[in-house]
Amino acid sequence: MMNTTEDSTAQPGPAGQPKAGDRRRARALAMQGLYQRHFSKSSITDIESEFIVDNDMSKVDTAYFRDLLRGVHREQAELDRLLEPFLDRPIHEVDAIELAIIRLGAYELKHRLDVPYKVVINEGIEMAKKFGGTEGHKFVNSLLDKLSHRLRMAETRPR
Repeated sequence: MMNTTEDSTAQPGPAGQPKAGDRRRARALAMQGLYQRHFSKSSITDIESEFIVDNDMSKVDTAYFRDLLRGVHREQAELDRLLEPFLDRPIHEVDAIELAIIRLGAYELKHRLDVPYKVVINEGIEMAKKFGGTEGHKFVNSLLDKLSHRLRMAETRPR
């Protein structure tokens, strides 16, 4: 198996922008890493290294993967504080997959202004449909939509 280097990143798309599919795969891997961290005592650095070695990163925006994984982990308490007003239950009762997805979405809404809020919400919905429970995508949609109005007021304001 060929080991990708730590500095490998996916090829940019038009106008130097990362390809949407490469970012989608980065989000999915970051979500899976956050899910794994939820249940393991492994460090986030060990999880990151494991994912880079065990996955074909040639079509993954590796820098984006790292930013999401490390950023969500580093800011978990703050992200949880942002999410809690919109939850219908204590955060520790949220399904681990859905929790990883909404934390990831919250991080993107807060820090990745280069990603439109509608893209953040849609990507969260798609991950919830693929990895979560039957109705999980509705929960993710509702929560990220509400949070987007708080974190991206200028972008979500009716025109």
